Order: sequence, then C-alpha cells, then structure tokens
Amino acid sequence: MGLKPLHPQQLYKRCPLTSLEFSTTTELNEHTNHFGQHRAAAALRFGIGIRKKGYNLFVTGIPGSGRHTMVHEFLNRQAPNETSPSDWIYVYNFDDMHKPVAIELPAGLGRKLRDDMKKLIEAVSVDIPAAFENENYKLRLEEIEDEIREQNEKDLQDLEKEAAAKNVTIIHTPAGLAIAPRKDGQVLGPDEFKRLPQDKRDLIQETVAELQDKLEKLVKRFVERKHLLRERIKQLNREVAEFAVAHLVDILKSQYATFPRVISYLEAVKHDLMDNAEVFHKKERPMTSLGLEREGQEISARYRINLVIDNHDTQGAPVIYEDHATYPNLVGRVEYRSQWGALVTDFDLIKAGALHKANGGYLILDAHKLLMQPYAWEGLKRILYAGEIRIESLAQVYGLVSTVSLQPAPIPLKVKVVLIGDPWLYHILSQLDPDFAELFKVMVDFEDRLAIDEDSKLQYAKLVGSIVREEELLVFDKTAVARVIEFSSRYVSDSERLSAHIRSLADLLREADFWAREKKHEVVTAEDVQCALDRQEERLSRLRDRLHEEIQRSTVLIDTKGKRIGQVNGLSIINLGNFSFGQPSRITSTARLGEGDVIDIEREAKLGGKIHSKGVLILASFLADKYSKRLPLSIAASLVFEQSYGMIEGDSASVAELCALLSALAEVPLKQSLAVTGSVNQKGEVQAIGGVNEKIEGFFDICKGRGLTGEQGVIIPAANVKNLMLRRDVVEACREETFRVWAVTNVDEVIEILSGIPAGAMDDQRNFPEGSFNGKVCSNLNELMIIRQRLAKEISSDSQTGVT
Repeated sequence: MGLKPLHPQQLYKRCPLTSLEFSTTTELNEHTNHFGQHRAAAALRFGIGIRKKGYNLFVTGIPGSGRHTMVHEFLNRQAPNETSPSDWIYVYNFDDMHKPVAIELPAGLGRKLRDDMKKLIEAVSVDIPAAFENENYKLRLEEIEDEIREQNEKDLQDLEKEAAAKNVTIIHTPAGLAIAPRKDGQVLGPDEFKRLPQDKRDLIQETVAELQDKLEKLVKRFVERKHLLRERIKQLNREVAEFAVAHLVDILKSQYATFPRVISYLEAVKHDLMDNAEVFHKKERPMTSLGLEREGQEISARYRINLVIDNHDTQGAPVIYEDHATYPNLVGRVEYRSQWGALVTDFDLIKAGALHKANGGYLILDAHKLLMQPYAWEGLKRILYAGEIRIESLAQVYGLVSTVSLQPAPIPLKVKVVLIGDPWLYHILSQLDPDFAELFKVMVDFEDRLAIDEDSKLQYAKLVGSIVREEELLVFDKTAVARVIEFSSRYVSDSERLSAHIRSLADLLREADFWAREKKHEVVTAEDVQCALDRQEERLSRLRDRLHEEIQRSTVLIDTKGKRIGQVNGLSIINLGNFSFGQPSRITSTARLGEGDVIDIEREAKLGGKIHSKGVLILASFLADKYSKRLPLSIAASLVFEQSYGMIEGDSASVAELCALLSALAEVPLKQSLAVTGSVNQKGEVQAIGGVNEKIEGFFDICKGRGLTGEQGVIIPAANVKNLMLRRDVVEACREETFRVWAVTNVDEVIEILSGIPAGAMDDQRNFPEGSFNGKVCSNLNELMIIRQRLAKEISSDSQTGVT
C-alpha cells in the first residue's frame, strides 16, 4: 500500500545542455566514423580484405540504419587501391559461328583493338577493290582465261577436223554441241538421211556414235577446265587479297604480339578476308538460299569487336550496385533483332550483365529484390560456384526451347558480392539454403541502438552536424541537438540508448529545417524540432484519432472512473508501419464452480495467437500454485477482450487478465480509472513489455479527453521504467498529479493499487490474512471446493441408491 507513483523525472530523461559543449553545429568537426557501427565496420574490413572463395558478405540490419551508405563508403575507399580489372571482348568464331570467342585484354586495350579493327576494315574496303582494279591483276586474269579458252578451242578444232574427215560436222545448238552427218559440205537433213542406202546409214551412225563419245569427253574436259579456271581465279584473288591485306594485319599483329589469343584471331581474320575478298570487290552481300543476308549481317560485321567489358576509364576495382537484379541483368543476355520477319542475332548483340561489370571488383545487391526475381538467386549461386560467367537465356538453362542460338564462351569471374538485407532474411537463408553458408561466410550485422554516454552524445551531435552540412540545412543550435538526442532515445523506446537509424534522423533534421525556414528562423532550435515532431504525428494520427473518438462517444466501451468486479482496462499497441499508438481495451472475467478450467474465449474463437494463449495458460498455473497447491482448483473461469474483432497476440495483457480473474474470484471491484500493462510468469512476477510509451499515452489521451481527475493512471512493469520517454503533456500532468504512472514488480502490487486493499502475504501455514485480497480469493476458492465436494457426495449417493 506504500507504493508511490513514479517521479516526473523518471518519465522522461532529458539531455542536459551542459553536456553539449558547443553552441551550434558549425563548431563540430566532421563525423569521421560510422556512428555506433564498430562491429559492422570491423566485419566489413574483414570481408573486404579476405580473398578466399566463399567469403562474400551479407550486410544485415534494419532498413534506414545506413547499410548502403556505409558499404559504398568502405568499397569506394578500398577500390582505388586495387588493380584495374581486364577488358573482355567477344569476337567472331571463324570455326563455329554459334560459339563466339572471349578474349581478355588489359584495361583500355579492348577499346584500342576495337578501333584498330574498325580502321583495318575501312582500309581493307579501299585496298582490296584497288588491288582488283590493278592492271597487273587484269592481265593475269586475262592470261588465265585466255589459256583455258585456247585449250578449249584447240580441242574443239581437233575434234571438228576429225569429224570433217569422216563427213560429219559439229554444230552449235541452243542445247549445246551436237554432231550431224553432211554431204557436199552441207548438213544432211533427216529426209535425205533416210533415202541413203542402209549400209551408208549404218556407217554414218557408227561414226556419229564414235564422235559423240569423244564430244562428251570433251565437254567433261570443258567443265573441269571451268572449275580449274574458277580455282585459279580464286587463288589469284587470294594472292591479290593477301597482297592488300597481309601487311595491314601484320602491322596489327606486331602491336599485339604479347597476346597470343589476339594473334590467333588476327590470323583467322586475315584468312577470312582473303577467302571473301570478292565480297569487298563486288560490294555485294552473301545471301542464303532464302534470299536473306548470311547470318543476318554484312560480311564486314563479323570483323567487329564486341567490347562487353570496357575498363578504360576505371580507376582501381569497379564498385557496381545493381538495383534491378533480374537474371539477364546479372548474367548478361544475347539480344535479337528483327530481319525479314525473323529474329536473328550475332556475337555483336551479346550484352554484359552486372557480374561482368563488377568482375575484378565488387557487386552490391539488395537481397530481397534479388530473391524476388525468378531464377536470379539460383543463377548467382551457380556462377559463384563455377567461378565463371556463362551467358545463357533462361530458356536454354532449363531446356524450355531447342532453337539454335549463340553460346558465348564463358568468362572467368573474380568478384566480391555484397548482399544487403533484413535480419529475418539472413536467418531464413541460413536455415533453409545450404548453399548460402558456403557462399556468404561473412555476416555484417548493423546495430540499431547504442548506449548513451558523453562520447556517444558527442558523436551523435557530430553526426547531426554532418547531415546538416551535407543537406545544406540551417545550422542547429545545442537546444535543437539536445531535442534530437531525446527523440533518438524515444525512437528506440529506451532512455539509456540512442537510435542508430540514420534515415529517421535525417528526415527529422530536414523537416525541422523546413519549419524553421517557415518561421523565418536563421538557426534551428528545439522549438523547430518539436514542431517537426508534432507535425509528423499530426500527419500520421488520423486512424488513432478516429479510434479514440469512438471511445469518447461510447461506441467502444472503456470506463475511466468507478469500480467494477472482474473488469480491467488493458493496453494494446497498434502498429501502422511508421506510426504506432496505444489503445485501451476492456478485459473482463467471470468465475464460477468448475473443475479448474480457465477458458480463453479469444483462443476458442480462433482469434488468439499462440503467445497470448500461452499467457492464459500461465495464469491457470499461477492460480493453482498460489491458491490451490494442496487442494483441487474448483473454478470454471473465462477471459475475453471485449469488442475485439481481430487477432489478439502477445502476452502484454496477461497481468490485466490475471487481475480481472482475481477480482472475479475475490468479488472485489477494481478501479476503472487505471489501466494495466505487463506480462506475468507462473511466480506472479511482472515482466517487461514493448510499446510502453505508446500505451501510457494512449490511455492518457482518453482520460484527458474526458477530463483528468487525479485518480487516473497506468500501471507498468518496473523493468520498463528505463524505456520511458513520454510526451511532455503526459509528464506535465504527472508533475501536477492529475495523472500517475506506477511501476510494479509483482501481481500483489498491482492488486493493491487497483483494489485499494492490501494483497496480503502468505504465512508459514500457507494462509493469507483475513480481509486481504488474497485472503478473499482463498476463502471463495475454499467455498467453491466445499460445494464441489458436497455435490460429488450427493451424486455418488444417488448413484448407489439407483444401483440397489
């Protein structure tokens, strides 16, 4: 009965201005270390420094704690000290056009080779036609053609002479050469041939057949000579092309003599140019049988260089952040273009992914975004295991299509992947994906709060100053900084801690700057910070105001005066994401004769969560242990949150439920001007809960709306006193003793405050003082037990009489 309300100083821990040895943020040095993240910084340094397979990083912490900023700062500081990675190019494969060749070159040399090849083709396009227009080439071509033509003419003349000697002539027809008999220098017609004697006709036919056989052999020699002519012309063209191309290619080869793969490629280019020299000479494009350009490209396109990774301007290792981590954006892709109604592709349409760009450096990814993209996570793991990037479409990977496409050569991978995600995501992956622990061995865990001391307050003030300078905000004076520090403690609901949530801090500073400018202030003060906080609450509190309005209008029944048996004001918290508020709830209980059952109506209606159900079971155990340890518990009790139409979860109302149940058992009314929050264990000890500030403020708002009487207040666990950072109007009401907050350690203290009578301590005989609250509970339980035993005897007697 001697428990006193908390002193106003215990309800809100102010930041003394004397602890801030500056006038404004302009006097503070730049914030050089990452506020409160020493553990994370050490893990980052380790993860970046170790160069072993599988030591990729998973950076975890609450969103807004500065994870992205800190990771980028560390990597951008480390990357310039490392070697710039190589360029990678894809070139045409002259042996298998469907498998482009990948070539590695020192940084900057890929761009040079691409430009050199472009100049080479431009030069070849001029030199080859010029070589074919050379008089020497024309003379040699004429010689070859004349030689073949003279051989053909000579053979034909010899056959004609032989035919003439046998009165047969060779005639030229539209169908080719033919043999016909003649007489007196004239070709013998069919009718004349029939009028000849039979023996002459037979002789002529034998002669014609003999010469026809020779003529067929001659025609075959003509065809062979035609092929020979074509080969000799082709060989001549190769010689001429080699004369035009070889010296140009040799110049290039001398420039890249230390790169064997480039030399092999240039040699293949030279031979291909020599084989296709006539294309440059005739300015024609080779066509397929369907009339489409061969492989959908000009012949000169095959000599281009596809510079997929260009590190010409990269200073040190690359640091790549991929915001949209789809499978193609990570691994790369082969694009297509429409041509003649069909989709075609070539090696020049191979596009690099984020892994290519980060090769030799660092790749930063958002874990949640990565896992949301189909096959992206599996693709990343496969590449990290293989140590090479193989560009394949998803259809190819999973065998969904069997169409012919490119198969670019894989590129070796050396990259440090940094995933940034929430703690729950890290733990789920650790438990459910065995590959995760193998590939991401370094966990970088960001703090969400840190202890308040003189050094941390100074560092926090420097952090405020740094953000003010970076955002070009008005200068903050020490009162504003002190109010921001107090806000930080309230943000984490702990008067002994500061929040490490950078985003909320930066938002508050920006908004305080806005309201200061609105008021024409030159310096941001505590008044401007408070204005920003008030406006934030005003913007977000519409739903809270509507719910509280329904309580004030008695739509939702909450009593704030008088006494009731088996009824207590419990407190719950409603979380709307970026805004939380407390809400009082009426908890009622009934008790009657029974067999020791405590019915949780919420659970029976499937509206109670597992933790809430556990709390109710603890109540039943507490009752049996304290009041009926040696006797059967002869009650049937029920508990319910009145006017609750959604899920009830958590055990923070278990003290209130227990008090309602004890009130029903003792038949002692409890004060309705008070609200209770806290969980309880089987020994009756009151345990800490969350959201204590919001819960107190929620009940205070209801009481304030109805008028503060000095009788109203809230009972909280003593373990939550350190979490108190209440609104100023609540603190002022407590200072004026129109509202009160009690901190308790056990259920007996709660009962004494609610009932106004002593709880009563158990003596050595396990009896409670007569007239005490616990004494009344025991007395009524004993009475119920006696009634239960009497009824049991009567039922037993009636049963025996019926049997007789």
